[in-house]
Amino acid sequence: MNKLNKIKGDRIMSNDRYVSPLSDRYASKEMQYIFSPDKKFRTWRKLWIALAETEKELGLHITDEQIAELKEHADDINFDVAKEREKVVRHDVMSHVYAYGVQCPKAKGIIHLGATSCYVGDNTDIIIMAEALKLIRTKLINVIAELAKFADAQKAQPTLAFTHFQPAQPTTVGKRATLWLQEFEMDLEDLEYVLGSLKLLGSKGTTGTQASFLELFDGDQETIDKIDPMIAEKMGFKACYPVSGQTYSRKVDTRVMNILAGIAASAHKFSNDIRLLQHLKEVEEPFEKTQIGSSAMAYKRNPMRSERIASLSRYVMIDALNPAITSATQWFERTLDDSANKRLSIPEGFLAIDGILDLCLNVVDGLVVYPKVIEKRLMSELPFMATENIMMDAVKAGGDRQELHERIRELSMEAGKNVKEKGLDNNLLELIAADPAFNLTLEDLQKTMQPEKYVGRAKEQVEAYLTNVINPLLEKNQEVLGVKAEINV
Repeated sequence: MNKLNKIKGDRIMSNDRYVSPLSDRYASKEMQYIFSPDKKFRTWRKLWIALAETEKELGLHITDEQIAELKEHADDINFDVAKEREKVVRHDVMSHVYAYGVQCPKAKGIIHLGATSCYVGDNTDIIIMAEALKLIRTKLINVIAELAKFADAQKAQPTLAFTHFQPAQPTTVGKRATLWLQEFEMDLEDLEYVLGSLKLLGSKGTTGTQASFLELFDGDQETIDKIDPMIAEKMGFKACYPVSGQTYSRKVDTRVMNILAGIAASAHKFSNDIRLLQHLKEVEEPFEKTQIGSSAMAYKRNPMRSERIASLSRYVMIDALNPAITSATQWFERTLDDSANKRLSIPEGFLAIDGILDLCLNVVDGLVVYPKVIEKRLMSELPFMATENIMMDAVKAGGDRQELHERIRELSMEAGKNVKEKGLDNNLLELIAADPAFNLTLEDLQKTMQPEKYVGRAKEQVEAYLTNVINPLLEKNQEVLGVKAEINV
C-alpha cells in the first residue's frame, strides 16, 4: 500500500490525489449517496426493468422469466465487469448493458430494447435531481422551523435597526429574523413548483421521434403512445415531457439550478447579517467550548460557520451559470458538450447547497442573543430617534413647533459632534433639558426613553406572519421536521 494512504474507519483514504471538499468536508452522507455511482447504476437497471415490463405488457415477446431475472440482479451491480468492458468499447451505457447481461443470460437479448443511451442517462438525471430536491426541501423546511422559533422567542426584543448600515428606527430581533425567514419561504415556494413540474424524458429514441418503436410495434401508433406514460408511472412520475430531441431540454437543469442559487442567495444574506451582528457583539453563532478562533489571537470568536455559508453560497450562485450556458448552446437535437459540464455542475451544486443548509440549521439552532449589548447600543442612539416625540411633548407644553424643530436640529448636531469628535456619550437629552425653549426636565425626557415605544408594529407583524404563513406551512410538513445538521465543525 502507498505510504501516503491511511485508514479512516473501514475506508482507505488516499493522500496523494485530489479529494473534493464537497464530499469530504461539506455535504451530508444522504446527498452524497444520491449522486453516487451505486445510486446511478441501480436506477439504470430499474429503468431497464420498467422498459422491459412496458414492452411485455404492450405485446412484445418478453417472458416473465426474463423480467424476474432482471429484477433478481437489479441491485447487485457487477461494477468490475462493467469497468473492464468499458475499456474495450469506450461506452458507459453499453458496458453496463453487457455487465447486466452477464448476470442475466436469459434476458440479455431484451435489455435496452428500442432505447438509446439517453433513456437511462437522462431519465436517471431527472430522477436523481428530484430526489435531491426532496432532501433539500426537507432541510429547507427545518431551517424555516428553527428560524420561526427564534423569531417568536425574540419578537419583542427591541434592537437598533440599520439602513445603509447606519442607525435607523428601532425594530426587534424577531422582526429582523422574519426578513431571513421570508426569503427562505419564497425559496421553498419556488422549489415546490419546480419539483412538482419535473417530468421524465421517457423513451423517444435517438432524435426524439420514437422511430425504433415504430419498427418494434409494426407502426401501431396507439400502442406507442402508451409507452412513455407507462414508464413514467412505473418510475413514480406523473408524465414525460411531450417532445424532446435525444435529450430532455437542458432548460430543465437551468430551472433546477436557479432554485439552488436562490436558496444560496438567501443563505448568504442571512450569514452576512449574522457576521455583522457578531461584530457588534449583539448576536453570535454557536461556538464550541474547545473551538479555536485564531491561531494567533486566542481571544477571538470568529463567525466561521456563517463565513462558510457565504463562501459556499457564492459558489452555488455562480454555478447556476453552467446549465444556463449549456442550455443556450445545445445544437438541434443534441450535442455532447453538455456531458462533462453536467457531471460537475449539477452534483456539485446540490452537494454545496446541502452543506449550506446544514450550516444554516446549525447556526440558527444555536444563535446566542446578548440583550444587554443590544440595549446599550440602542439607548446610545435612541435620543435622536425620540426627538419627534420630544418635540410633540414640548409643543403640548406651549412651545412653537417650527422653532423647536430648528433647535432640535442644532442640538442634535452638537450631540453628534460630541460623540464622533470627542468620544463622549450621547448627551442630547441633557442639551434639550438645559434649553428653556422646550420647558422639559431631564426626568421628563428620560421617560420617553422606552425602546418599546419606537418599534412600531414589529411584534405584531412577527405574530401575524408566523400565525398566518409559517405555522400552517410547518403543520403541513410535520413529517419532515426534526432533521439535525450534519456538519464538520
